[in-house]
Amino acid sequence: MNVIYKTRVEVKGGRNGHVKSDDGVIDLDVRMPKEMGGTESGYTNPEQLFAAGYSACFDGALNLVARQDRIKIKDTVVAVTVGFGEDNGGFGLSVKIEVHIPNVDKEIAEDLMNKAHQVCPYSKATRGNIEVELVLV
Repeated sequence: MNVIYKTRVEVKGGRNGHVKSDDGVIDLDVRMPKEMGGTESGYTNPEQLFAAGYSACFDGALNLVARQDRIKIKDTVVAVTVGFGEDNGGFGLSVKIEVHIPNVDKEIAEDLMNKAHQVCPYSKATRGNIEVELVLV
């Protein structure tokens, strides 16, 4: 792969620690959610950060494939829900991707969503590793 961008994020303290990106843009505490045994609220966690990255990347891929297909879209919304749970004696993730493409026929929107899932780097990285559900809304 010809790498065109790199970033580095460091964590100290794991799920109840602090994350900081090499450029300082991300610089915040993370805490385990109460549902997972945490005691504090008002903090982000790895699942939220993953969902944020995946949704932004997927929306970018969606707009890319639409441009490639010469289909005009705007005001798209991609919402990613990340689930965390027990999986065969360990832990695992699941993802639900909800895609809204206003003013586009359902068949075209489904095609764009499926094409975006093929080119999105997050989708490529997770393919075959975790359950990913695509939903057109």
